[in-house]
Amino acid sequence: MMAPAAYGLVVQDFASARSFFYTGVLFATVALFIALARYRPEKEVPDALRARDTDREGRNLLLTLLATYFLGPLLLAVPIAEAGAGVPYMDAYFEMISALTTTGATLFSGPDEALPRTIEFWRAIVGWLGGLFAWVTAVAVLAPMNLGGFEVISARQAGQGQSGISQITRIAAGPERIARFAARLFPIYFALTLALWFALAMIGATPFVALCHAMSVMATSGISPVGGLSGSGAGFGGEVVVFAFLILALSRKTFTADTPRPDAAPLYRDPEMRIALAVLTFVPVFLFMRHWVGVIEVSGEFGFLRALQAYWGGLFMVMSFLTTAGFESAFWEQSRFWSGLQAPGVLLMGLTIFGGGVATTAGGVKLLRLYALVRHGEREIEKLISPSSVGGAGAAARRIRREGAYVAWVYFMVFAFTIAAVMILMSLFGHDFEAATVFTLSALTTTGPLVDVAGENPLSYADLGHPERLILGATMVLGRLELLAIIALINPEFWRR
Repeated sequence: MMAPAAYGLVVQDFASARSFFYTGVLFATVALFIALARYRPEKEVPDALRARDTDREGRNLLLTLLATYFLGPLLLAVPIAEAGAGVPYMDAYFEMISALTTTGATLFSGPDEALPRTIEFWRAIVGWLGGLFAWVTAVAVLAPMNLGGFEVISARQAGQGQSGISQITRIAAGPERIARFAARLFPIYFALTLALWFALAMIGATPFVALCHAMSVMATSGISPVGGLSGSGAGFGGEVVVFAFLILALSRKTFTADTPRPDAAPLYRDPEMRIALAVLTFVPVFLFMRHWVGVIEVSGEFGFLRALQAYWGGLFMVMSFLTTAGFESAFWEQSRFWSGLQAPGVLLMGLTIFGGGVATTAGGVKLLRLYALVRHGEREIEKLISPSSVGGAGAAARRIRREGAYVAWVYFMVFAFTIAAVMILMSLFGHDFEAATVFTLSALTTTGPLVDVAGENPLSYADLGHPERLILGATMVLGRLELLAIIALINPEFWRR
């Protein structure tokens, strides 16, 4: 909170600066007192207590993640409500849930409802930290518990920890893993954000807008103080740079490796990257042909430059919504006017459901689960043609086609039932089928800007009442925390001594 306090002081937004400074000092003091009260040296912890904490570690870590997403925004919303900008506390709470889960949904999207730049800066910071938090906890918490997509490639059951090997080796505790991975990943995350900020600022965006967009791209939150990339001033070059950095959200192996070794397979052979490249190859071509045919039928005018702009608009939108960032290309609207056709909102919603890579800041079902189902489908077709054939490609590939595809299908079904349940709740408050679908997928896939482009007419979170906002806020947490983690929490085995 000291960063927006300092920025408010620089831009002479003294009311917001005081609010962030006083709130930061207050919460830092309370946190210090709690830390001092709970501190106990490791050597003074009894063995029985240490063993009990080890047994309960998985449950405690998941409860901590759940509490972070639900209770953390209660604190993060205080400086917004006290800044004197006329933002009610419940609205600020919704904004912080949206930012922390990297959804990017906002109640203040209109030009007449713009927030002070200090608060916009705070939204971008919370979204950026939420992306880092999701990145670190996916590797340090969900991966050891075989959740978050790692269950597809693991030989262990979903939710099963590594306690089985604790007799022959020491397993690092959850807080120790979080600290270690945070120290390893934060410099990478910070350096990439600085590089993107510098690139956007050099292309033409103002430093403030470039910084907010750089943090939003790295977190795939879609938060923008100017309504999107079209208002940043970076133009086509800015979209190219953003497109390049969104590649990081397609696979966890763009920044790390499960088992780093000299003979590791190249990135283009990674399953998630292969699925992403297939989507990025065929879907933009389909969109381009759709608009091109529309041009011939409507006006008959199709210049080469306009065709390239239409293709780029489709390519960028596929990348943006596949990674659940939700940034809209400036050429997307031009391609619509060029062809006279409506934007294919159902296709964009399908891309957000696919999502990005495992252990990235992207939401959705994740590409690794999609890959497992594709390979399983290929194998079933082979068995229809040659019933006596034997599947090859090694034990790992066979495990993905069998156990991995089974777990992925279970997750898809849970995801589909969650969509149906949330849509039913939204319909009880008077929303029609299209609006309920768009709002539900926007929240569950953590793609807030989806409501602006998916429907026939743009929708707004500001039109929702407090009950609908609370429902969608809880849905955002479900989408970010992974549904299998919630199911693991309600597993009776987690609560037995």
